[in-house]
Amino acid sequence: MLEALLPSDFRVLVVGPVRRFYGATMLSALGTGLIISLNIIYVHLIRHHSIFFATFLLSMNALLGLALTPVIGTLTDKVGPVKVTLVSVVLMTIGLYCYAYTCSAWAFVVVSAILTIGGSGSWSPLSTMLARLIGPEHRQRAFGFNFMFVNLGIGAGALVSSSVVDRHNPLTFTHLYLGTATLTALTGIIYATLWRHGGPVREALDEAEAAEAEPVPAKGGWGEVLGDRRLRNFVLAALFMLICGYGSLEAGFSLFVVTYTKLTIKSIGIVFFFNTLTIVLAQLFVLGRIQGKSRARVMSLVGVLWALSWVFVTFTLHVPAWFALVLLCAAQIIFAIGETLWSPVAPALVNQIAPEHLRGRYNAAFGFTWTISGFVAPLIAALFLATSLGRFWPMFVGGGALVGSLLATRLRHHLTPLEDGLLPEELTA
Repeated sequence: MLEALLPSDFRVLVVGPVRRFYGATMLSALGTGLIISLNIIYVHLIRHHSIFFATFLLSMNALLGLALTPVIGTLTDKVGPVKVTLVSVVLMTIGLYCYAYTCSAWAFVVVSAILTIGGSGSWSPLSTMLARLIGPEHRQRAFGFNFMFVNLGIGAGALVSSSVVDRHNPLTFTHLYLGTATLTALTGIIYATLWRHGGPVREALDEAEAAEAEPVPAKGGWGEVLGDRRLRNFVLAALFMLICGYGSLEAGFSLFVVTYTKLTIKSIGIVFFFNTLTIVLAQLFVLGRIQGKSRARVMSLVGVLWALSWVFVTFTLHVPAWFALVLLCAAQIIFAIGETLWSPVAPALVNQIAPEHLRGRYNAAFGFTWTISGFVAPLIAALFLATSLGRFWPMFVGGGALVGSLLATRLRHHLTPLEDGLLPEELTA
């Protein structure tokens, strides 16, 4: 049973630097879990700013992150992922400590900008580092395993958050943000121990040559990245799915629940716990089931599952509060199954088509989809939830997820069997 869920040839790789990388992932996720569902509530209900201002902050952060994405990708290739990550950790730590005491609108704008600059330096470098630590044959499993740790940490953090947060006591929010800042600082210490594994691309290429791998010329730039039709098609599909998936979940889910279902803030932590529990229990099983399957088809299935989860959210408008809680938990279980499919497949596909000398830029292009989703999803949420259209918001984003599913299906035609993740026996399917 263990061999099927976690093959021995992968287990032997989870030692030393890989183990430390996963440990840092767990700590970082624990801190994220403390505050992940509270940001808009904190700005709107605790610090008494409007919904428009709270969603404006998310969109402003995403716009700033969008401008930083190509810079971060280039720096990751030129100076190495570890240096970029450590700068990111320092900025995030400072920003979170300040955020805990922020009250005025201008202070929120400045501190949010600091957090965005720091956060922009995480996705591309960390994805690049993990891709270097694990060979291509195990990369899909490695990314899925990393995502499992992310959600284990988030789930634990969400449980702590739901047990202590009190909308009538702003100090409880302050403590949660301070806790996240402390955990973020601890991850920086761990990432510093991976210094020799996260150098610039020239060092990575030298190591490949030392291992008698075919040398890859360290040339090219964003022109080469943007000219890759496979990447362009992937980014388009991912945009729709992330805007109507993670982006909407962060931008409006909590506010929708509190406003339209009349459930308490504490119930949000319970709902997200079911999401996390599903991921932790299902991730290893899913990894075994999708190994050797078409990555494009798996991505398409994700869009369908996420659309279905938003249908469940819509039904909460027509049932008593206790049943609404049941439906929301069911919706998050469905959403989580989609996450267990998305998390290993999407980054593995990007790193499969990425040449080593452009790996940081390719991962930054993938990070671009997260940034855009963080910009567009809050605007959509504000358009609906701050007006009389709020009841229609879940169905709207569910429809967008289905569009992403269709685009992912088309992506398969632009990939080779190897890039699509197919095993030899699946090539005729």
